[in-house]
Amino acid sequence: MSVFEKYRPDNPVNKVKMTAAFAFAKPAHVLASFFGSGLIRPAPGTWGTLAGWIVFVLLQPFVAYEIWFVLIAALFLAGAWASEVTSRDLGVPDHGSIVVDEVFAIWLLLALMPASLAWQIAAFVTFRFFDIVKCPPADYFDKKMKNGFGIMFDDAIAAGYAWVVLMLAQWLIG
Repeated sequence: MSVFEKYRPDNPVNKVKMTAAFAFAKPAHVLASFFGSGLIRPAPGTWGTLAGWIVFVLLQPFVAYEIWFVLIAALFLAGAWASEVTSRDLGVPDHGSIVVDEVFAIWLLLALMPASLAWQIAAFVTFRFFDIVKCPPADYFDKKMKNGFGIMFDDAIAAGYAWVVLMLAQWLIG
């Protein structure tokens, strides 16, 4: 199976379109699409990650460092629920418009990074790379666990890979 198979137009998931009416019909859909950011094409995962980054930056001055991890854990749990409900309502697992997983993962990564624009850009790019490539075991959760937990957890793994690479880069830079 190709890394990019899930992005092919003939993939059954890509034959179902999430509309704005659907995205805003239920609280679960609103959260799963992260307030509609998952509706933006092309590359809804990148748009969702960008929306998450923007919200993180806007909230950062008002949220204590320790509280971020409470928010991130809560977003994981709420995101798993919302992703499960939205997938079921759409009739396809892990639709591309479900982007709360990217938001959770970029929040986790940004909370662990130095708070500078350069590191935030590096975190964004590195996370998107690992989220698309799906290195093991993220590929297992992406392919085999077609539920809310699997949708969220493969992005947690991608954020972990990105964090390791960025920490190595930080160590090398000195």
